[in-house]
Amino acid sequence: MDNSTATTKVTINNPADIAVIVCYFLCVIAVGLWSMFRTNRGTVGGYFLAGRSMVWWPVGASLFASNIGSGHFVGLAGTGAASGIAVGGFEWNALFIVLLLGWLFVPVYLTAGVITMPQYLKKRFGGGRISLYLTVISLFLYIFTKISVDMFSGAVFIQQALGWNIYVSVIALLSITALYTVTGGLAALMYTDTVQTFVIIGGAFVLMGFAFYEVGGYSALLEKYSAALPSLTLSREPDLYNISQACFTPRSDALHLLRDPFTGDLPWPGVLLGIAIVGSWYWCTDQVIVQRCLAARSLTHVKAGCLLCGYLKLLPMFLMVFPGMISRVLYPDEVACVVPEECKKICDTEVGCSNIAYPKLVVSIMPNGLRGLMLAVMLAALMSSLASIFNSSSTLFTMDLWTRLRPQARDRELMIVGRVWVLCIVSISIAWIPVVQAAQSGQLFDYIQSITSYLAPPIAAVFFLAVFVKRVNEPGAFWGMVGGLCMGLSRMVPEFVFGTGSCLFPSNCPTLLCGVHYLYFAVLLFLCSAALVLIVSYCTPPIPDRNLYRLVFSLRHSTEAREDLDQEEEERGRKARRQAAEKGRDEEVDEKEEGGSRSLCGLIGWFCGIGSTQAPEPTEEEVAKASKQLPDIHEDPIWQQVVNINAIIMMVVAVFLWGYYA
Repeated sequence: MDNSTATTKVTINNPADIAVIVCYFLCVIAVGLWSMFRTNRGTVGGYFLAGRSMVWWPVGASLFASNIGSGHFVGLAGTGAASGIAVGGFEWNALFIVLLLGWLFVPVYLTAGVITMPQYLKKRFGGGRISLYLTVISLFLYIFTKISVDMFSGAVFIQQALGWNIYVSVIALLSITALYTVTGGLAALMYTDTVQTFVIIGGAFVLMGFAFYEVGGYSALLEKYSAALPSLTLSREPDLYNISQACFTPRSDALHLLRDPFTGDLPWPGVLLGIAIVGSWYWCTDQVIVQRCLAARSLTHVKAGCLLCGYLKLLPMFLMVFPGMISRVLYPDEVACVVPEECKKICDTEVGCSNIAYPKLVVSIMPNGLRGLMLAVMLAALMSSLASIFNSSSTLFTMDLWTRLRPQARDRELMIVGRVWVLCIVSISIAWIPVVQAAQSGQLFDYIQSITSYLAPPIAAVFFLAVFVKRVNEPGAFWGMVGGLCMGLSRMVPEFVFGTGSCLFPSNCPTLLCGVHYLYFAVLLFLCSAALVLIVSYCTPPIPDRNLYRLVFSLRHSTEAREDLDQEEEERGRKARRQAAEKGRDEEVDEKEEGGSRSLCGLIGWFCGIGSTQAPEPTEEEVAKASKQLPDIHEDPIWQQVVNINAIIMMVVAVFLWGYYA
């Protein structure tokens, strides 16, 4: 078969597919509008934390949908096609990490009474430099890894499935996502995420069924994968490029989760330890994830939501990794392409086309109507993850950067700034599309994990020690983060300069700088950062217990009055807001007198949930009274036992699967 024929794009333009896509969008918009008017969006707590009123099932569904973006479909399937099931270890590792989140970290975040993770570090250590560092590095990671990855993977799918202009498609998607993010707040996101979760899982199961039927079943996949070789490579091109057989032959350990510690592409010590460290940063300290747990109405609902997310994380191995392998079996010339000229024709990049594995399945084996369903699945994954990033980055920017610049800012201003920042993120995302299109080298999922491995371990080390070790203080945490950042950049920068290379064209990066596998590097970086934190902390004065009540795990049940290290700054901010409130009363009177000239602004404010009047700023007596009302993390004994038993069951299932596929 001629290659141009093999790679003809199937455009979704039939009535059945279009009807499914339209129904999907109408459903999402309806749920978003319903949740907008059902919840309080006009306050900081209502917009950013859904009023702390969410029950366990939208919490768990939102955790899953926020995590599973289109990058997972493209990245997991692509890496599965290229090297087998080991990449599934990233997903199954999460089954243990989400239990750390629900049982150990969230209780401390709740008793600390914070909205963002930089706020927690500010209360825990005092000062402003640590929280500022975390805010900036988190926004950097959101823009240049999460958003860029989702944009790239969405672009891959749109190019394969639709044949639309990529800019028009992406701008439309971002606009719809930004619409319900700006107008609805976290509650709207969590309810729409619940709908997206059903769409993602249902559609992925349908595709998995078609894929296994096409390949002949599970046993046929195991048999045929090792023989999935691209015919063009074998026939004529190796002599031209001197291509090693290792570049196009499936790995002999493709069906093993745990691989050789020296020669494996994902060595087993790195899979067990490195993934756990990166996963601890993502699941236990990242704003996108933790914010959903903080929105739950009780600690039991947090734990149950984490369990639901954990059970759902069992699925990506079967819904994404195995279909990626099937795609290589069915379309080896395209998915396993290695000859640069042929790869350029197939997927517009010279370093390989494994990233098209999942989209190729969708456009090739799905019938009309169901092809539209799978596009809806990809749109759901793309929009849910982007919406989560938009809302969480808005929270970080508003609560940690804007309040630093304008401590007198009141709720209405914070609501407006948070929404405007979402629009800024959308603009940056659109401007970043050409960069993402140009940076298609390698496997997408490896790119995500490698960048995270160079930047996240110091943050994970500081949070882990902050929560569990009272003796850690501000100088230790700050220099641990700075030292870890320098160490991570010393590896990341050369890798960008020299490039990661490919099997055909290896990187020229010196072995001393780039020779250590990124998962091993993550373990080394975590240990060095933790050691630096502890050394500096023990060489400087400790933080008194009166400043740590309910900020560390061992003191989470304390009823003593806490003297917050950021108390003076909070008082200055409240004073500035009270002064701004007094000044604003006269302005509100003037606005009312102007009447009709403000009607458009009033309509926009109503649509976004921003009222024209503000709640009065609390008095010092009200603040003092509120500070004595301790957060409640007590649980009903019966439901506590139910979630604990389910946690044990989930761990047993996870251990069995790890053992079976190890």
